[in-house]
Amino acid sequence: MNIWSSALDNITKQTSDEFGSLTSEQLNWKPNSNTWSIAQNLDHLIVVNETYYPVLASLKEGTYKTPFIAKIGFMVSFLGKIVLKAVQPDRQKKMKTFPIWEPTTSNVIGNILNRFQIHQNELKQKIEEVQTLIEKGVVICSPASRNIVYKLETAFDIIVSHEHRHIEQSKALLSLMKNNTSH
Repeated sequence: MNIWSSALDNITKQTSDEFGSLTSEQLNWKPNSNTWSIAQNLDHLIVVNETYYPVLASLKEGTYKTPFIAKIGFMVSFLGKIVLKAVQPDRQKKMKTFPIWEPTTSNVIGNILNRFQIHQNELKQKIEEVQTLIEKGVVICSPASRNIVYKLETAFDIIVSHEHRHIEQSKALLSLMKNNTSH
């Protein structure tokens, strides 16, 4: 098992432990219209991660077209570090997401925790399927922009850090919700 699978398992368990007993109403609670709910944070992670699936599929099929900028080694390293730093869980600065990565709705219906768990297992499988490409140092572009390039392994580091970031945001939201409803 690779480091990303282990990290994703830990995130999935943490999500279940922290939010598993919440009602749909609690999962969708927001302190204001500018803040995403716990359900929206989880939905956002699924939306973002799934935008990598076509990239991974074309890499496996050998049809992936690497952008020209990927041939510039220092840019690959530089951009990968910039994006990875931006999604760190301890980063306090709020960021605006790309429109393609907005949560699907303001009120997430259905069992988002179950959907998230299924998604995590699917993501682990997809990472496993491209293991040999990771070892070859394959470079991809961000699903949000062909001008943002990084190594495939950096993409998985970004995904895991991004998940940690939103789980931390969700935990803070849960704490805020408990404080608001206990008065």
